[in-house]
Amino acid sequence: MAFNAAVLVLAFTGPAAAIHCKSSPAPRLNWSDCNKSHLILRRADLEGAILLNTNFTLTDLRDANLKSANLEKAKLVRASLAGANAEKANFARVEAHRTSFVGISADGASFANAELQRADFSRARLTGANFERAELGRAKFDRAKLKGIRFSFANLSRADLSGAIVEGPTEFDRAVLFLTRIEGVDLSAATGLRQAQIDLACGDATTKLPPGVSVPASWPCKFD
Repeated sequence: MAFNAAVLVLAFTGPAAAIHCKSSPAPRLNWSDCNKSHLILRRADLEGAILLNTNFTLTDLRDANLKSANLEKAKLVRASLAGANAEKANFARVEAHRTSFVGISADGASFANAELQRADFSRARLTGANFERAELGRAKFDRAKLKGIRFSFANLSRADLSGAIVEGPTEFDRAVLFLTRIEGVDLSAATGLRQAQIDLACGDATTKLPPGVSVPASWPCKFD
């Protein structure tokens, strides 16, 4: 019985266990725990794929179809998802430092608890996206369309929202806005926003704030 048990364990931990990693890109495939780094997967159709803990470091996923894909805990460091369709995709807890999300369509996607320092969301479409507790230090949102976004508990230190198009309510409950750039941003419908947060952020005369929050005596706008 002990011998049979050992053979059974080896059968599921040896090379055979990684056969699924050799499959070609396809909708609803399972690449969980696979190493897919340094690859060119541009325009790959991965709709509904299971990509849990997949390593996509420095991989080209431009214009890929990631709609409804589950990328929880995936590694996307310096990868490019520019122009990808990631509607309702799950990016929770991904590691995506310096990743390009330029022009991504990620309506309804979740980036909860994700590591997104210096990520670029320029021109991204993010209606209903969830960034709760995400690390977004120095992230860029130039011309990104933000509607119904949730930044609750997120760290937006030195992030640049100055060129973002904000429509409708945006949740900032207990978000960190240390030197966050909000020049020209319409936050009049923002919820959960407190004076202490605004006092640390960097706006200008064109920044619009919600009722109960006022422009500070001076904006602490020094960047390095």
